[in-house]
Amino acid sequence: MMPAHETYDVVVIGAGAGGMTAAAVAAAEGLRVLVIEKTAFVGGTTAWSGGMVWIPANPKMKEAGLSDSVADAVQYLSSTVPEPANAGLRAAFLARGPEALAYLEANTELRLQPVKTYPDYYPERLGATSGGRVLEPVAFDGARLGKAFARLRPPLPESTLFGGMMVNGLDIPHLRRAGKSLRSTLRAARLVSAYAWQRLRAPRGTTLHLGNALAARLYASLLARQVEILFSADVEDLSMQGDRVAGVVIRHGARDRLIAARRGVVLATGGFSHDARLRKRFFPAAAGFVSATNPSGTGDGLRLAAAAGAALNTDATSPAYWVPASLFRRADGSRGVFAHTVTDRAKPGVIAINAAGRRFVNEALSYHEFVLAMLRDGNGEPDRPFYLICDRQFLWSYGLGRIKPFTRNYRRYVASGELTEGSDVAQLAAKIGIKPSTLAATIAAYNAGAKECRDPEFGRGSTIYQRHLGDAAHKPNPCVAPIVRAPFFAMRIHPADLGTAIGMRVDAQARVLRADGTPIAGLYACGNDMASIMNGNCPGSGITLGPALTFGYIAGRHLAEGGAASVASSVATTSV
Repeated sequence: MMPAHETYDVVVIGAGAGGMTAAAVAAAEGLRVLVIEKTAFVGGTTAWSGGMVWIPANPKMKEAGLSDSVADAVQYLSSTVPEPANAGLRAAFLARGPEALAYLEANTELRLQPVKTYPDYYPERLGATSGGRVLEPVAFDGARLGKAFARLRPPLPESTLFGGMMVNGLDIPHLRRAGKSLRSTLRAARLVSAYAWQRLRAPRGTTLHLGNALAARLYASLLARQVEILFSADVEDLSMQGDRVAGVVIRHGARDRLIAARRGVVLATGGFSHDARLRKRFFPAAAGFVSATNPSGTGDGLRLAAAAGAALNTDATSPAYWVPASLFRRADGSRGVFAHTVTDRAKPGVIAINAAGRRFVNEALSYHEFVLAMLRDGNGEPDRPFYLICDRQFLWSYGLGRIKPFTRNYRRYVASGELTEGSDVAQLAAKIGIKPSTLAATIAAYNAGAKECRDPEFGRGSTIYQRHLGDAAHKPNPCVAPIVRAPFFAMRIHPADLGTAIGMRVDAQARVLRADGTPIAGLYACGNDMASIMNGNCPGSGITLGPALTFGYIAGRHLAEGGAASVASSVATTSV
């Protein structure tokens, strides 16, 4: 289905969080907006993510009785993002992030709530907070989308229960205690019965959480404003009128068609995580080619902008945001990538080892820091093996990777090669190609401290962030327990990216810049198409979505306020 019009005020390329925010804001300001999405779904990687949004000094914190200030955030970022690059954009983010949140809640379906006990990743640094800067989407009823629910990208199957049921962080402890606590059993029964009722009307559960709820809320905002969305369409080129971007050329069957944009075009195509050429150019060789992002992020926005004279900002400490990931095959034969963010690494009774069979990192560090340690340990060698090691008690209590807690039939994962099992440590070591005496010594050294709930080698569980990710019921250290109960297990993990940090240079109005620093009239960028304001540093959960929403909002407002100041009221349109 082609667009209903030849001319729009704004054309947005990409229907992830940043693109949908820009579109929703522009539409709320009264502009006619077209969103062009190359896939059949809205949501991008956001729909698969945890949906966390990092915005310091946000208004929700004050409402929840939590204190924060821009000054504290500046102090925190000065140590966690020490490079001067993008300092002006970070200042714009801190100044306008709370404004963006207030506007979006007043004018769209977006609803966020503070996570009161989610610490910043470096809580020992000055200016850090123990919670509230991280916001999560309020649960959303997907049934409100009606038939359009089918256009919302489903969550990853391994992040759901019973083939399509989403749960939030508060539900998980109750599900784990079902059958042991009356309160938890009743809550679990309500969740499951609600899901069963929903499945009578929909192909999956309609109670949405995390990134799927965030994407659904933004999508509902577009539908409410009657924003057109063109699915499964490729943008071939940007249309120029002099030195100004005046529209886009899209491919429709065997013909190209020009769609004019009176105010401007917003690039929000998701970065370049799945572009082999750009990965080879910017990523370290040791990173390999594993990505936890949506496969549609192939650098489309960067290529379109480059053809219009845009400059890349490559001044980043890291070219991407990293996460350790395990690989597997789904029942349909597709390759699955499980991102080990918060579910297992910091829990008591698991360690990470390198190719030599030795620990190399504090397993409870942030996922980004964890992979930086992998890259350092690998000495630049691609495909260097790393493993998570645990025992039967850990696997039963906490799961590992996509293997959920209380899984009785774990041997199907062993049969597929996803999980390696050994009746003792020596057998496990031999199966994964590690010297048995080395692995035995590594586990023995770890256990010696773990029996006293300590980790002398790496200090695991030493910060509130690490303890937050552990098991609060395991005292006194929620992150440390011995590995003693046979059989023993290993799961291979790989360096993977959660999104690219290198992207287009933009100004504080989200306008794309040339190499000389001048803006390209009519061209904006947000999300992972825009160079990360954090320069590849990762100070907290949601440091990609926070700026994506903020600069999507900034772009939408600037376009509504006139965009390029001298835009003609009409732009000639022709088919090519």
